[in-house]
Amino acid sequence: MPSNRRWAGSDTGAMTHAEFVAGCRAGTVTPNINAAAAARYINARLLLPLVRLPVLGIGVGLALLGWIASGLVIIAVGALLPRLVARTAPQLVLDEALASESRFHEFVDSGLLHPE
Repeated sequence: MPSNRRWAGSDTGAMTHAEFVAGCRAGTVTPNINAAAAARYINARLLLPLVRLPVLGIGVGLALLGWIASGLVIIAVGALLPRLVARTAPQLVLDEALASESRFHEFVDSGLLHPE
């Protein structure tokens, strides 16, 4: 169901989701995504803290049981997971904004996405 909501944030006046998608595909619209806010959004959406802590706990448990190499690898994965998510968060937000009109409006309203 298309919406008639318009966003006044670009130099041309207002932009709808359809205009945003067409502009991104044509290369005429440059999406400006707040990387830190995108990382926070994706972390919250994936419930990353609830996943990270058990992974770290499993790694520590394996290291204490004598599987030191395996435990350290799992600890490294748990420690690097937030950095990997933060690095890919802007692209994930852009993909969601292109795929869903409601997500596009949610991201624009929250200040996460600014089409230029």
